[in-house]
Amino acid sequence: MTSIVLRHRFDGLAAARPIRLLLLLSLALLLPAGFSASAADKPPGNAVASAHPLATKAGLDILAAGGNAFDAAVAVTAAIAVVEPTGSGIGGGGFWLLHRASDRFETMVDGREVAPFAATPTMYQDASGKAIDKASRDGPLSAGIPGEPAALVYLAKKYGKLPLEKSLAPAIELAKDGFAVDAKLVKAIEQNQARFSPAARAVFMPGGKVPTVGQKLRQTDLAAVIKRLADKGLPGFYDGETAKRLLAGVSEAGGIWSADDLHRYTVVERSPMVTWFRDYRLVSAPPPSAGGLALIETLQQLEAIGWSDVGDGVGKHLVVEALRRAYRDRAAWLGDPDFVRIPLARLASRSYALELAKGIVRDKATPSASLPPAPLGAPGGTNTSHFSVIDADGNRVAATMSINLSFGSAYMAPGTGILLNDEMDDFAASTTASNAYGLIGSEANLVAPRKRPLSTMSPTFIEGPNGVLVLGTPGGSRIATMVLLGVLNFVNGADVKTIVAAPRYHHQYLPDVVQYEPGAFSPEEVGRLTAMGHELKLLDSTYGNLQAVLWRPASDTLEAAADPRGVGSGEVRLLKRRD
Repeated sequence: MTSIVLRHRFDGLAAARPIRLLLLLSLALLLPAGFSASAADKPPGNAVASAHPLATKAGLDILAAGGNAFDAAVAVTAAIAVVEPTGSGIGGGGFWLLHRASDRFETMVDGREVAPFAATPTMYQDASGKAIDKASRDGPLSAGIPGEPAALVYLAKKYGKLPLEKSLAPAIELAKDGFAVDAKLVKAIEQNQARFSPAARAVFMPGGKVPTVGQKLRQTDLAAVIKRLADKGLPGFYDGETAKRLLAGVSEAGGIWSADDLHRYTVVERSPMVTWFRDYRLVSAPPPSAGGLALIETLQQLEAIGWSDVGDGVGKHLVVEALRRAYRDRAAWLGDPDFVRIPLARLASRSYALELAKGIVRDKATPSASLPPAPLGAPGGTNTSHFSVIDADGNRVAATMSINLSFGSAYMAPGTGILLNDEMDDFAASTTASNAYGLIGSEANLVAPRKRPLSTMSPTFIEGPNGVLVLGTPGGSRIATMVLLGVLNFVNGADVKTIVAAPRYHHQYLPDVVQYEPGAFSPEEVGRLTAMGHELKLLDSTYGNLQAVLWRPASDTLEAAADPRGVGSGEVRLLKRRD
């Protein structure tokens, strides 16, 4: 058994960084870490990567029309709601991580769904206290109050340059005139048709049949909903005709929404989580996302033990061990910070990472059952969506939106075209049940009125010697590990296409299994990891849909790439420099 030798420079780096930042304050306020005096201070153009080419085009067109990255975020979010109904939508929510180049201000706009006022901790339990299968996944009872419409209004009003109606115009056009259905969407409709409510079936199966590849899908009711939002702002969705139709449909189908639920929904701005990994500054999502903390805990453990990966299996073993401990803390502590007390400063500290890292052995797996049990705990969509944007001024957006499972709850209120989310499944139905992603339940994440469910969505920025990377992905409980692997590949010098395409592996504390895509481990690594005591599970399919844009100031280049596992696109439009 080989013990880990912790690096003494670890705490020294933590202490030295504030001094270094003070000495270079004037430069740090103007330029991201890793810039040289001769590097370009602005990107050479605009870049967008999203899960669908039409959404990428919508964002780039808004940028070309004079909008900034935040206007583009509105356009891409709304367009994705139309053309990728499996992953996100107006009936869902998300997190929008923002970086404003003029003053390097960073924030996260939290448009996560909230539980209705009538929600209770036991609403998905039977008389004996056991979780009722699928009660939190299908139908309107599984839906939280949508936050995405409010986030779009908020982004446009506070951070954008263009009127909301301008940025929403591409989505309205796509919904009204239709778009060609791709093979991925056809397959998803085929697989979920039994779940669809009558209104959803009428939209996604015109004439009662699964559409064929290339057939145009029109969503006129959804176009009208987005148009009301564009014209009237918040009242265009949370009051008036749209709200009336939503409430009528939800009530008739057994849901518990009220007019007050809609009227009182509010967006929250939260300070992002920030850490350093070697010479790179990482910014990611705070609670109610667990993703940012998972990244920070994992990276700080890896730095403490002097991580590297030379292909012998040890590097991947160490990543798994660090993830095991980070996901244990997810289960132990995390929930909506407006409802539960989270010891965030301690969990994100380097001293705590050192404590965790001391238990890692270089040549032996640590069974999850041998770790201190999660004292309180929390669980959290494979069918989420992410996009990344950098504009020509250096503004950035990493945004991850979701309706949770594919097509969310599969319920559509008649006359709205809106698929409702099933994000209530991201709460803990009980303290013994696991959710759709196998994440264990907890008191910290039990259902409560107006509470936001825990998520693993991890929109992220990382900047340093190799440039500025904006990335994120869907993938349920696997999101944080996918972003982590992208970050490690970036730090090791990978280009953006390699970052989004690289094979993946995942561990989440419980179940105590390392899942991996074909090609993620070599035969030698499989043998080494198995000998160390890891239980490995080769998946029969790939997962995730990473979208990334990369600006390299030193070479004055801009790159964008969409995950080849999906149908999305990453595109760069270069601009002429002004003298």
